Amino acid sequence: MRYRTDTDSLGSIKVPHNAYYGAFTARALQQYTVTGRRSHPSLIRAFVMIKRAAAVANMGTGALDARRGRAITRACDAILGGKYVEDFVIDAINSGAGTALNMNTNEVIANVALEIMGRRRGQYDHLHPNDHVNMSQSSNDTFPTAMHVTALDCLDRALPAIKRITVSLEKKSAKFAAHKKIGRTHLMDAIPVTLGGEFGAYAVAVRNAYDAVAASRKNLEAVALGGTAVGSGANATRAYKKAAIAELGRISKQRLRAEKDMQYGLQSRQAILALSSALRGLAVELGRVSNDIRLMASGPVAGISEVSIPAVHAGSSIMPGKVNPSLAECMNMVCFAIIGNDAAVSGAAAAGQFELNVMLPVMIDRVTDSLDMLAGFGPNFAANLIDGLGSKKAELQSRIEASPVIVTLLAPKIGYQNAAAVFKESLATGQTVREIAIRRKIATSAEIDALFG
Repeated sequence: MRYRTDTDSLGSIKVPHNAYYGAFTARALQQYTVTGRRSHPSLIRAFVMIKRAAAVANMGTGALDARRGRAITRACDAILGGKYVEDFVIDAINSGAGTALNMNTNEVIANVALEIMGRRRGQYDHLHPNDHVNMSQSSNDTFPTAMHVTALDCLDRALPAIKRITVSLEKKSAKFAAHKKIGRTHLMDAIPVTLGGEFGAYAVAVRNAYDAVAASRKNLEAVALGGTAVGSGANATRAYKKAAIAELGRISKQRLRAEKDMQYGLQSRQAILALSSALRGLAVELGRVSNDIRLMASGPVAGISEVSIPAVHAGSSIMPGKVNPSLAECMNMVCFAIIGNDAAVSGAAAAGQFELNVMLPVMIDRVTDSLDMLAGFGPNFAANLIDGLGSKKAELQSRIEASPVIVTLLAPKIGYQNAAAVFKESLATGQTVREIAIRRKIATSAEIDALFG
């Protein structure tokens, strides 16, 4: 492999001849071998958009000359168009405050811009990664800003998938509205409910969780760009901040605004934490719903067997004809992962000190992982499991008749103690509550129909 020699504040280092990244990135590659995954594509795009917005703002204030500024914006446009993405090589979890990714971005843009200007890669005396691409910026304000833009972008893909699940549950609630069944508390028989009522409650739970996730957008739209190193805005003008955020909002197609307190914007990761927490709440509800579906589908002979599930693939490699609740199981695993991701985000958000929280890469890595799983799997879960669920209506009705617990509905007429005696007799003799009530002349069959039907 051919190499060129690049220099930074630490001295000289060899860089692959064809690479558009430079010395800082080459050093980072030697240190941050963590996940084997590169930074999220949306995070890279967010960083490039920030650099473009900064160049436009700096040209507008006169801090950056038009020749360099136009070369930088053209380089950013090329990257946003899909070129040079292979040169964003930093591991998803890297240096504190994500300085390595910020510098990887600065170097790639600088070297592409140098070629646009007719220069060679590494000729930084003409256009420098720090002096020009990173002008009026710090990793400390660009990375939090990139996190928010990235989270908003991933939210735009995840929210429709979550809503799709809610819609499917609501449709099942309507379809099963008249399908009466034995309720369960403590996993034991309880008085009757409807299958539609159960699914309606599931829909409410997921809809409420969806609302909490969607509500996190508002705080994510506030960005710290222009706060630079410690939130004081050192080396950046007020005019730059306003122009850069406006330009970033335009090219990202997000409704961005400046964080009111820039020191807060660097110290606290509350907006990302709130999103992660809302996703955890959604995962708890989706996991619970998935577990109930697995239990209701269990059987077909030795389980509860109240609903039928669509056969998306064979359930067993050894037991012919077996159908498993595989999609519900997959959703459970997605939910476990999201809950774990939130634990990582919570720990990282609590680990900030003084003017900066440096645990940024792991937070956005875990949040994007959660959002991507929901965006990717949510539609399949809705279409191929929820939409295909069937009700075993006749079996549900027969179990209402067979369960002694429905004597509860007679208790207001005959009293708690007498009802308990009927319950015990039903268990001991195998007779139904209906049969015992008619024999004892407690109620007529028509009266029982009115209570149980």
